[in-house]
Amino acid sequence: MSEIGLRERKKQRMYQVVSDIAIRLFLEKGFDAVSVAEVAAAAEISKPTLFRYFPAKEDLVLYRIADHEGEAARVVTEAEGEPVEALRRHFLEGLERSDPVTGLNDDPRVLAFHKLLYGTPSLVARAYAHQERAEAALAEVLGGDLDARLAAGQIMAVRRILAMENWRRIAAGERMADVRPDAVAAAERAFGRLAAGLPPRVRAGRPGSDTEQQIPSDRYRVTDTE
Repeated sequence: MSEIGLRERKKQRMYQVVSDIAIRLFLEKGFDAVSVAEVAAAAEISKPTLFRYFPAKEDLVLYRIADHEGEAARVVTEAEGEPVEALRRHFLEGLERSDPVTGLNDDPRVLAFHKLLYGTPSLVARAYAHQERAEAALAEVLGGDLDARLAAGQIMAVRRILAMENWRRIAAGERMADVRPDAVAAAERAFGRLAAGLPPRVRAGRPGSDTEQQIPSDRYRVTDTE
């Protein structure tokens, strides 16, 4: 058992080291200017070995956020009460600790990573696939039907847009202390409107079928009630 654990730790260590080396090279020279062979040489491994860990060049970068892929689904699964409320609390807690995934982080290394990620078309495309898988996982725990898939799409979009806005403002030079109150208020407002617009069954996290309850399409429209 301990041998398996040691083997797994070594594997995870390899992932981390190679990803860190690749990201450093990409930040120094640009993603497109660095070859996979150059990354492998810097990591002192063969190119085939690198591809066993990272099937695509973009995965060298996306590994850094891979553990967030199932995060929303996990939060809902472990929470008591309504899923949107659990995700709202989780996002606000992330803002409080300046979690990079919320965009509210002014560490130069985090800003540089986000600039690399959002400024490279092939990485944006790969990140979209990451987002789709996260959305599918969330939809599954919400019930798996059409209502759940629509809800999951809206929830993931809210999280992504809030994070992008926070990152955009900080990257533009605004102080994190000035952005934080707006970020908290925006998250409260967005999740509040989101919860109000979802079908009661999905809002309560109760699985069901597409035919269980017919919901008019305008129930999914987010409106400004202020």
